Amino acid sequence: MNVLIAEYTSVHDPVLAPEGKAMVSALKKSFETLGHSVVMPSGSDFDSEIARLAPDCAYGLVIAPDEYLAKYTHTLELATHNIGSDSTSIAVCASKRLSGKLLAKVGIDVPAEVPADYPGKRVIKPVKGAGSVGVRIAKDGELPGAGEMSVEYLEGDHYSVSIVGSRVVGEACGFYSGLPPVFLTINRQFCEVGTDGNFVYKGGETPVHPPREAEMIEVAKKAIETLGGQGYVGLDMVVGEKIWVVDVNPRPTMSLLGIVHVIEEEIADVLLKATVGLPPECIHYNGKTAKFDDVGGVTVE
Repeated sequence: MNVLIAEYTSVHDPVLAPEGKAMVSALKKSFETLGHSVVMPSGSDFDSEIARLAPDCAYGLVIAPDEYLAKYTHTLELATHNIGSDSTSIAVCASKRLSGKLLAKVGIDVPAEVPADYPGKRVIKPVKGAGSVGVRIAKDGELPGAGEMSVEYLEGDHYSVSIVGSRVVGEACGFYSGLPPVFLTINRQFCEVGTDGNFVYKGGETPVHPPREAEMIEVAKKAIETLGGQGYVGLDMVVGEKIWVVDVNPRPTMSLLGIVHVIEEEIADVLLKATVGLPPECIHYNGKTAKFDDVGGVTVE
């Protein structure tokens, strides 16, 4: 069986390319372990490549920065079975402003958007963006630029929660089973603030078991069910006085690099089963811990 993995940054974004290549490598190895053939775009026109390759593939997945992911996923959906979130859900998640409002309406804590004269510490970040690119501590009186927003700075520990949503809607909604998402791991994030005030992502480790683990998992499940997430979803959280959901990424994230080394299941098998509405009841850990950096390096202990 052919599976299309269309990863955008490897060819089109030199800054994020190391992350993209590392995630593709991990996924490719898992699908090939199951006996499937992985197909990847090679031309410069990413959208046309997806449209060309997808019809000959049984399944497909797009990995791209938030601002492009919905567009390219829609192209994929027209040609084959998408094993990720559908393009509408992706478009909602891509806007941190819109997704934050929707999560707040169901009682999930999110960073509050604040004006430039807010008396406390602020963070300016892109409304749509990937990773920590463009995220910075606001200077006194600094206004967000075009396509940016200003939110309160949150004190707490940085984590992400990796989860796989079962089939909800999309071109394959006939596979809807009503089964809940399956939790993968909680991952510690290594984030730093440089001397220039910019946030820098340095990787992380997985799995970790913080004191509020059970609460974090329930928040993550509620969040992706609210936003219609399917397939692999990574949720960035700050845990302090509250559990804040900072970002919802409806695609594979860098935590995947560690996850494939610490679970007994093949991640490809989990994704394929979830996309036909039959996710495993739970994931089994193998007792190892993996640390991963921001360019694809992994250390397993």
